[in-house]
Amino acid sequence: MLIDTQGKFGRYTVDDVRWVAAVATDYGMIAVRHDAPYQNLKALVDAMQTDPSSVVIGAGASIGSQDWMKVAMLAKQAGIDPRKMRYVAFEGGGESVTALMGNHVQAISGDFSEIIPYLSSNKMRVLAVFAKTRLPGELGAIPTAKEQGYDLEWPVIRGFYLGPKVSEADYQWWKQTFDKLLQSDRFKAQRDQRALFEFNLTGQPLDEYVKAQVAEYRQQARAFGLAK
Repeated sequence: MLIDTQGKFGRYTVDDVRWVAAVATDYGMIAVRHDAPYQNLKALVDAMQTDPSSVVIGAGASIGSQDWMKVAMLAKQAGIDPRKMRYVAFEGGGESVTALMGNHVQAISGDFSEIIPYLSSNKMRVLAVFAKTRLPGELGAIPTAKEQGYDLEWPVIRGFYLGPKVSEADYQWWKQTFDKLLQSDRFKAQRDQRALFEFNLTGQPLDEYVKAQVAEYRQQARAFGLAK
């Protein structure tokens, strides 16, 4: 949705598909090595404020992507010029984690589900998750950015859409099918295994949510000179 706000899909926009079901969500996060000197988000931001070049942030996406936007918004709230950030774009999240483990970057921006396997081995420390409230279960030990003084939420919705010419009858069949799926224990188990979190929204409410999110992303992109 963020890329759509920047016109990278050509003439196609969020209005050229029919949004049918959101089935889960992930959340943005920022993490460091387990032995990094930054014990919390403020410590990392303080280092960036003192010398933006001292903190190299890696991510599996280019400038203007969701991963870049998260840290750019964090920097802006802290009074740091995002253009002065040292940001390294990798081919994917796995490469950015490898760079962090090798101490080639000091922090990574990504999605929470990407780094859950590393938490149990104590190789990495998540400084903040960009969720409205703390995550459930054992993950609740990780603080949100909001409670650390940074008004930043970044949900990453996983879902499905249909083509613009699908019939109303077929659209309703898919909506009803997803409504049933989202309530099944088998689906919930699969969602949990993939380290995703509950976010159930189908039909018109989802369409309204997506379009509102895109409008917000477009405003954010414009603020950083990434969209017209």
